[in-house]
Amino acid sequence: MPPRSALLPSEVFLSHSSQDRAFVKKLAKVLERHGVPFWYSATHILGAQQWHDEIGKALARCDWFLLVLSPHSVKSKWVKRELIYALEVDRYKERILPVLRKPCDHEGLSWTLAGFQFVDFSGDFDKACRLLLRRWGQTYRRA
Repeated sequence: MPPRSALLPSEVFLSHSSQDRAFVKKLAKVLERHGVPFWYSATHILGAQQWHDEIGKALARCDWFLLVLSPHSVKSKWVKRELIYALEVDRYKERILPVLRKPCDHEGLSWTLAGFQFVDFSGDFDKACRLLLRRWGQTYRRA
């Protein structure tokens, strides 16, 4: 197994629908508590900034793409744009991680998602956190 530092992301981009913000905020707190750097719009875009430019900068900088899947996100044109970018950039190869918040038609967002291993958050949150953090060599600690 590679050293822990080799597994830990430099920064994780959290792609989500604004309607899933409460879940993403809860997930972000877990990432923060475990030392996993992340970027997501609700905490990293200031009022006067051009939000689409800030999203583009973050996508260009991050090295992991975490896709929160829900009935809302699969209908979001911005989530789709972010995913298309991640699929086309070599830096994200094997670093796109779909997180199933709620059951949904994820193939409506992209047919390519069928080939990815999901982390299922539609049931036990703590169990899903354990699986997610294991991906980066981390051991989950409850708050």
